[in-house]
Amino acid sequence: MASPPSILIVEDEREIGELVKLQIEKAGYRARLVESGESALQHARGHAVDLIILDLMLPGIDGLEVCKRLQWEPSTRQIPVVILTARGEDADIVTGLELGAVDYIVKPFSAKVLVARVRNALRRGDDVTEPGNLEQQHGIEIDDDRFEIRVHGEAIDVTVSEFRILRYLASRPGFVRTRDQIIEATHGPRVVMSNRTIDVHITSLRRKLGPAGDLIETVRGVGYRLEDSGLATS
Repeated sequence: MASPPSILIVEDEREIGELVKLQIEKAGYRARLVESGESALQHARGHAVDLIILDLMLPGIDGLEVCKRLQWEPSTRQIPVVILTARGEDADIVTGLELGAVDYIVKPFSAKVLVARVRNALRRGDDVTEPGNLEQQHGIEIDDDRFEIRVHGEAIDVTVSEFRILRYLASRPGFVRTRDQIIEATHGPRVVMSNRTIDVHITSLRRKLGPAGDLIETVRGVGYRLEDSGLATS
């Protein structure tokens, strides 16, 4: 029988951390609580972690820096991160998602909503890493096995959100996807975020893809699509 997923909770307020840990364990998951960014990075590097619930306002290394460092390291960049914080400004949400978080929850929070979003993030993590699909044309490769995008054979540095957006658009070339559809497909149906966040991700993707970024077309007043000739399944 497979072990339940392991959740790392990073929260410096002990009462909140213990409450989150209790709810996660009641939902059937294994949970470990640490109280600093340094401890979070050390644990993620040395143990099997299926998801991280991360506060932003931490002593020492803050949550945003933890996200950056998790993204830098191949051994940790595929771990889904759900940010749980009191910082609820649009700028904070956009920054957190740009740095690779798959979801963003603002305190105070509902325990039921937290557990639902954790489940959703774990499901989507399983979907993204499912092997067997490699799409290639115009020098772009989307490698699900390695969670990697390559342009002319060279890996480009993309966030988890950017990977998922390109993967989603590439799944049906020529089909228009609204911003709301992109949000739901890449972050979950219960996530509330500004459509502007998707525009930021698309701008960043186009820049990183270079000339091939023009394959991502803006459909005014609707959303985005990938050209029919953009990527072909192999």
